[in-house]
Amino acid sequence: MKNKPQALYIHIPFCEHICDYCDFPKLQYFRNFAIKYLETLRKELCSYNINHQLETIYVGGGTPTALEDDLFLELLEMIAPYSKGVKEYTFEANPESLSIIKLKRMKQHGVNRLSIGVESTDDKILSLINRKHTFEDVQTAIQRAREIGFDNINVDLIIGLPHVQKVNFIKDLDKVIALDVEHISCYSLTVHPHTVFSLKGVEEPKDEFARELYDIAEEKLKEAGFIHYEISNWAKPGRESLHNYTYWKDEQYYGVGFGAAGYIKDIRYTNTRNLELYNKCEYVAEKETVTLEDDKIYFIMLSLRTIRGIVLSEYEERFGEDFYKAHQETVDAFIKQGDLIFKDGRIYPTYNGMMILDQIIMALID
Repeated sequence: MKNKPQALYIHIPFCEHICDYCDFPKLQYFRNFAIKYLETLRKELCSYNINHQLETIYVGGGTPTALEDDLFLELLEMIAPYSKGVKEYTFEANPESLSIIKLKRMKQHGVNRLSIGVESTDDKILSLINRKHTFEDVQTAIQRAREIGFDNINVDLIIGLPHVQKVNFIKDLDKVIALDVEHISCYSLTVHPHTVFSLKGVEEPKDEFARELYDIAEEKLKEAGFIHYEISNWAKPGRESLHNYTYWKDEQYYGVGFGAAGYIKDIRYTNTRNLELYNKCEYVAEKETVTLEDDKIYFIMLSLRTIRGIVLSEYEERFGEDFYKAHQETVDAFIKQGDLIFKDGRIYPTYNGMMILDQIIMALID
């Protein structure tokens, strides 16, 4: 493991509106809250004394583009000292707030990847889940981004939204593929407590139905030239998310902002979701000291989410043991079932292995 984190995650919790399914750390946007928040964010960022080269920066939310133009520029200028020379610099955005001026300012400050929340291409469904954009807004936002020079764009879809049948999801995929983006994320709907969906009694899709939808996504996206490189993520060749690979390779990263999570040395931490405490600079709410055995579990669990899988030489260097010898019987059983592949010094999941990953992990760490 590298001595210092090479990745930085920054959380901007503000949203113009709260979507019915969302459980991310978020707050309704008010200018005075945002001004104070950015002051505190600057202090927290400075407290880490990041004076070395970073490889990736990811600004997520919430909705970073919910900030008004002057505060959005303030955020970009705050991050500027850390962004020089980074390989990948991502901003999350909603289509309706991805204005030309924000796109130009991001481009000027070295942002080279956008992640746009689409969720559905059906305007009726978008309205039902309290999204405030239309699919036409998505098309306009991507066209603007292309004109300004962005050539690495991700869009998100949610699998298993209420009232969405197979035929609707196929239309979603066809319309998203036609956008000609570099990366597509498909996340299965999770209904969290205290969300509007939970209060309304919305149910998560049944496992069999969710699997049918994933099978459709796998077939159509593969046909369109995408590689299914992580359970929920498909990318054109060479356009995999470098920042997210930090998490999946169990590497360290700085997490800054309200509700953000980070991993430094042997400490995994999660920041407070209490804005009053955060603004008092009482940033961290929870800490976990990661033991060697804990780290093995994290490494196995995270590595197997991707087609990179467990690189045996990396495992041996990190933990001083041969992963295959330690788990040979279990690994061989999953290889025989067609769920794992052992090739070129790596053990990695097939598509079916990704779909039953919980079973594989439990068998390996039991």
